[in-house]
Amino acid sequence: MSFPFYIARRYLFSKKSHSAINIISGVSISGIAIATAALICILSVFNGFEDMVAQLFTAFDPPLKILPTEGKYMAADEPELEALRKNPNIAVYTEVVEDNALLLINNRQAMATIKGVDDNFTSLTRIEDILYGDGTFQLHADILDYGIAGTGLLQQLSLPVNFSEPIQVFAPRSGERIDMTDPRESFTQEELFSPNVGFMVKQGKYDNHYVLTSISFARRLFERQGYVTAVELKLKPGLTTSAEKRNIAQKLGSRYQVLDRYEQQEGTFKIMKIEKLISYIFLTFILLIASFNIIGSLSMLMIEKKQDAITLRSLGATPRQITAIFMLEGRLISLLGAVIGIAVGLTLCLLQQHYGLIRFGSQEGTYIIDSYPVSVHTTDILLTFLTVILTGFLSVWYPVKSFTQKMEN
Repeated sequence: MSFPFYIARRYLFSKKSHSAINIISGVSISGIAIATAALICILSVFNGFEDMVAQLFTAFDPPLKILPTEGKYMAADEPELEALRKNPNIAVYTEVVEDNALLLINNRQAMATIKGVDDNFTSLTRIEDILYGDGTFQLHADILDYGIAGTGLLQQLSLPVNFSEPIQVFAPRSGERIDMTDPRESFTQEELFSPNVGFMVKQGKYDNHYVLTSISFARRLFERQGYVTAVELKLKPGLTTSAEKRNIAQKLGSRYQVLDRYEQQEGTFKIMKIEKLISYIFLTFILLIASFNIIGSLSMLMIEKKQDAITLRSLGATPRQITAIFMLEGRLISLLGAVIGIAVGLTLCLLQQHYGLIRFGSQEGTYIIDSYPVSVHTTDILLTFLTVILTGFLSVWYPVKSFTQKMEN
């Protein structure tokens, strides 16, 4: 144990002649601990919301999605896509045709996104986990095409999940101008029947706009035989998504873009990350203010221990060692506050995870979840610890340097 550290540790835990110094030191440690615990809790709550939203989207979004870099459609038999279909690391390969159309039934209408998919869509996503109704996930049967609509879209059309009449679906013909004398001639028209189920992702983007159907129906409606708007993939178990994404992107070339689940919802997750960053910055300012208590504690301690410092100088201690003693004193306060704060923050997060102490409302089922979600990430703990230590170390530098310079003079 070094000489400056030994003296600093004694100063921290020993009783001072003025009790106010002990109180201020305790307040300094408490302030840093509270700010640290707040950082851990707030960042973990943001992580919880991010994980919750990601879990909601996984029921509808594929693990990987291939899109053309330019334009909306791409040929389904492109050599790169055919090679991708045969890739041994791909467990599910689903072709998708997605575009906007007009829905009309019982004198009610709504704009919707028609998403035509292959029959293996249930193997690609967890769509069956979010279905509502007495039927099953079915895209077509014999000559009928089924449409599985979001619950919000069904409400816009005032339809139950098991609507009896078919929905009329209209899409403008490709490359044609609308004939105002007979507008219907400028649109392709198809019918969708109900399989007695709908879906609820609990995200308005999908629930209020999307209809799932067969890819053959979508190709007829949009007159895009042999084309796709996207290819959705699921990897075989045990493979790393990020690594496979890079490999696939390299093989496909610049004509295609490969998106993972987070990139498919880039806007949503970017907003959440910005909110998390802003919260981190505000709490860091609060932490900086709490660190000013260390300055007061150190200033009073240095005044009280001025005679000790002179004695140590007489015994052979160098000015650098005297400076190190008080520097270490302030750093020990920061370190102790950081450790206590992290322990308290983790305890509160664990209690919230298991018992849901802070809830959204008094009645269950009012919101998507009943209590605030929490997800503790190791990176956030390390970031918080480094922030507290760095803030505390910087806050003690000036007063200690000023004191030692005056003592030398």
